[in-house]
This record gives sequence, C-alpha cells and structure tokens, in this order.
Amino acid sequence: MNIEECFYLGYTSKVHAKQGELIAKLDVDHPEKYKKLESVLIRLNINDTSLIPFFISSAQVLNNGTIKLKIDDVNDVAQAQLLVGKELYLPLAKLPKLTGNKFYYHEVVGFKVIDATKGEIGEIFNVLELPQQAVLEIKNTQEKEILIPITDQIIKTVNRAEKTIEIDAPEGLIDIYLE
Repeated sequence: MNIEECFYLGYTSKVHAKQGELIAKLDVDHPEKYKKLESVLIRLNINDTSLIPFFISSAQVLNNGTIKLKIDDVNDVAQAQLLVGKELYLPLAKLPKLTGNKFYYHEVVGFKVIDATKGEIGEIFNVLELPQQAVLEIKNTQEKEILIPITDQIIKTVNRAEKTIEIDAPEGLIDIYLE
C-alpha cells in the first residue's frame, strides 16, 4: 500500500521487554481508539513511499499517547530493534468519521469555499499546518491565492455532500488577497 492512501499514526520509539514488544508514540487526539489494532503499516525506508503490513497480536494503550505493540513474528529484542524509529500508518478508511464542522485536512482539498459576504471565493487546494494554526489555501478563478485561518469563528458550515465550506471571514481579510 502506498503512503498517499494512508494517514500517519505515529512512530516506534523503543523496544519494551525481552519478547520484542515495541513502544510507539501516537500522533492522534484519542489514542484509546487504537487499542484494538489488528495490523499497522510500517514505512521501513524513509526514502520509500511503500508501506509494509505487520499484524499485531496485542496492543495496550499506555499513558501520554503511547501504545505497547506485540507484532506477530517479532519475538526478541534484536528483531524489534530493526523496527525502532519507523513511521506507522493506517489506511484512510480506518479514520474515525467526523461530523458537523470538524474535518480532516486531506478531505477538504477540492471543496469550494463560500464567504458570507463575498460569496464563492475559490477552491481549497491545500491546508497549511503552521505552528500557530492551520490555514486553508484557496485558489480563486483568477488563480490568486487566498489564505483563511481554520477557526471555529470563521468556519460556519462543512457540507460534505456538496463539497462546500461556508465561512464568515473577518472584514477585509479576503480583500487583502484580491487587490
């Protein structure tokens, strides 16, 4: 399976115990939702976009966003050590469904953005994850780029069926990009 069809789950951080169990740091909001993992995709080579499936015989969620994994056929420290520091992925289909105005960044690429004042302003072509906050990158029909922060105050409605997001941008924000 290729990386484009998956989402980043976290990475293996260290070996735990003599039986080759691994501790993984999960990059998710609710680690407990992953306590029944049956398999995981591992990126063995950072320069490769292909992922290798590994089956899990047991998974135990620990504190601070970590999980202890026992991977089938990994039975000692030496075998487990080969998997330390590797990225973990799951297929996009395994993401919990979001409703209302909550969305995954990858799912809104291609959505049209409609402002309460300006009307349709363009289509989302990317989401920037900046340290301060995430931002929608929108291209309008004149190929001008418009950046809109993702906040509860600005995002009013997400319509998955119509592939639209309705916003109420602060006065003057959109005008900055159109002048």
